Amino acid sequence: MIEKILEIVNVIREKNSKPLLNEINFNDKLRSDLGLDSLDLAELTVRIEKEFGIDIFEDGIIETVEEIIKKIEQ
Repeated sequence: MIEKILEIVNVIREKNSKPLLNEINFNDKLRSDLGLDSLDLAELTVRIEKEFGIDIFEDGIIETVEEIIKKIEQ
């Protein structure tokens, strides 16, 4: 699952001409570690909702990759 999240993050980063990431970790913060801004987070939400059928921000703020995975696994 973390590989799919990495793929989604890299699609967003590529659109913004940011270097692609080789890996992400569970504790990576979406903003500071992955370099996502508020517009990127909106796109991340839409892409994850399409892929997994869930709104990751439905119950509040998500800050890390691990929180996304926990939300998907619920």
